[in-house]
Amino acid sequence: MRYMLMITDDGAELASPAEIDAQPAFLSWLVDVEARGGRRAGTLLRPPDEAVTVRVRDGRVLRSDGPFAETKEWIAGVEVLECADLDDAIALAATHPEAGRFPIEIRPFWED
Repeated sequence: MRYMLMITDDGAELASPAEIDAQPAFLSWLVDVEARGGRRAGTLLRPPDEAVTVRVRDGRVLRSDGPFAETKEWIAGVEVLECADLDDAIALAATHPEAGRFPIEIRPFWED
C-alpha cells in the first residue's frame, strides 16, 4: 500500500536540497528505505511564502499569495512510500531524521 509522509518544519533552519542530501542521517534513512524497495517519490518543497492558493467561487478563479492556512509549521517535503501496512509506514516515519524535531503526517493513498 502507498503512503505519503508529509514532513513538517517551521522554517527556522532552512536547508537547500543539496544540504539535506549531504546530511548523514538523511542519507542513512534514504538508503534504508530504498533497500526495502519502498521509496516511490520524494521532494523538498519551497517555503510557504512562495506558495499560491487557487480557489474557484461562482466560476471565478481567486488567487491568493501564500499557503492555504496560516500556521507556524508547514509541509516542507513529502515522501511517497510503498509499505506492507500502516505499521510499516509508522516504523519508517519514526526513523526519518526530522521525526525528532517536527510531526510527520502519514496518509494512505486510495488504492486504484
